[in-house]
Amino acid sequence: MKTTRLPSDGGAVFVLVGEPGEDAFGVLSEFAKGNQLTAAQITGVGAFRRATVGWFDRDAKDYRRIPVDQQCELLSLVGDIAAADDGPQVHAHVVLGLPDGTTRGGHLLSGEIWPTLEVVIRETPAVLRKTSHPELGLALIDPPRTDR
Repeated sequence: MKTTRLPSDGGAVFVLVGEPGEDAFGVLSEFAKGNQLTAAQITGVGAFRRATVGWFDRDAKDYRRIPVDQQCELLSLVGDIAAADDGPQVHAHVVLGLPDGTTRGGHLLSGEIWPTLEVVIRETPAVLRKTSHPELGLALIDPPRTDR
């Protein structure tokens, strides 16, 4: 992974470029933890040799894995980073384009980068904390209450 920090008037803005063979979710998680990010937005494009996305099954309280075992275009990656009990947590959704023009989408579980992954991470000068909700089977952002 190659990274650079761009000049910014607000929070930090980073550009990450993933290398062929790296795992996209691993790259994002490693970067978030290495930079101790507590609140950020993620956007990206690129392509994968293969990927796995997930669809959250409410009854099972877990993700149904949807394998995409072919070259695919990363048409859109959007997500966030927030603080969790075990460090920064990445939450990313993707839309993948297949050779016939159809798409697959869902929660990014893994994606073997080929040939590239280009991501912009915009840090905000705040802390977002994820709180575990056992009844849902998820940890969700729990924004602090503000008086208006």
